[in-house]
Amino acid sequence: MRSLHIIGSKGPGGAERFYTRLLQALHRGGHEVLAVNPPDSHVARELGRNIRQQHVPMRSIMDLASRWQIRCAIRSFRPDIVQTWMGRATRLTRLRHGQRPVHVARLGSYYQLKGYRHAHAWVGITQGIHDYLVDSGLPAERVFNIGNFVPAVSPVAREILSGLRSSLGIEETGRVVVATGRLHPVKGFEDLLAAFSLLPETLAGQSLYLVIAGDGPLRDQLHAEASRLGIDKRVRWCGWQDEPGPFIELADVVICPSRNEPHGNVILEAWSHRRPLVSTDTKGGTELIEDGVNGLLVPCQDPRGLAAAMEALLQDARLRQQLVQAGLATIHRNFSEEQIVSAYTGMYAALAAGL
Repeated sequence: MRSLHIIGSKGPGGAERFYTRLLQALHRGGHEVLAVNPPDSHVARELGRNIRQQHVPMRSIMDLASRWQIRCAIRSFRPDIVQTWMGRATRLTRLRHGQRPVHVARLGSYYQLKGYRHAHAWVGITQGIHDYLVDSGLPAERVFNIGNFVPAVSPVAREILSGLRSSLGIEETGRVVVATGRLHPVKGFEDLLAAFSLLPETLAGQSLYLVIAGDGPLRDQLHAEASRLGIDKRVRWCGWQDEPGPFIELADVVICPSRNEPHGNVILEAWSHRRPLVSTDTKGGTELIEDGVNGLLVPCQDPRGLAAAMEALLQDARLRQQLVQAGLATIHRNFSEEQIVSAYTGMYAALAAGL
């Protein structure tokens, strides 16, 4: 089974990270894949030399030259499946119905469907997105629900974590709250800063720090807000991290403060790294998390509620351990690499056979 995967973004993000993970997993499983992405893009660098790549600028949805290059790549590679990731790649890809290749559009949010309806099949990465696609009139037999996976991880070596603490100016006894992601309005980092400002500087005599691993358009604004709130000396800004694992494992508690989160890769990452989690009750958060079982849920844009949940979890070691064990079980049950890759390859085979 040959699959060609097209993504049009140049920077990092959750979809881009999973694009890289899925293609690498398919390649390891012996599937022939071709990655089509912009030159000098984040995913092009992350995929490395093991994955065959072709670079297409995809400057806009009206980039006719890129549409022609995509058509040429498909004609040359002769895939069974063409999977497009997000809006730009989907709009630039136009394939005939009823013959190979089959065009699968993957949707990671509740997008307007005008630019997606021409695909032949669709993947919603949550049950909620799947149901939205069907309710919007797409044929149910060609709409699939396949989530993301996070790879199995081994604990980060103690000396690496100790070195990371030292580089961040956090003493070995310091307590740490960690959040990762794009510094974008929908991610709720303003609410996280406000919540952290309500927490005491120390808990049980141990200093409390906030570590944020991410970058984005709100960077300068958020730095200024931390200063205004008087917490800038307790916040560590780490920039975007391609491998956030060591930062997550610094955490006593991981926070997902989003105002809008259709899925929540941060949630899966926290579970995979055996860290307890507080999340806002976004659509993704409520679908993934059973409150009080594998994580704690708080209302969106509620800094006081978020602060209370963080403080309660930081002070309850037994609850932290219970959430860690249940979160890890959720990963093994629903979001392992084997399960998700098998779901994709099964879908590809069924679609190709149904022509």
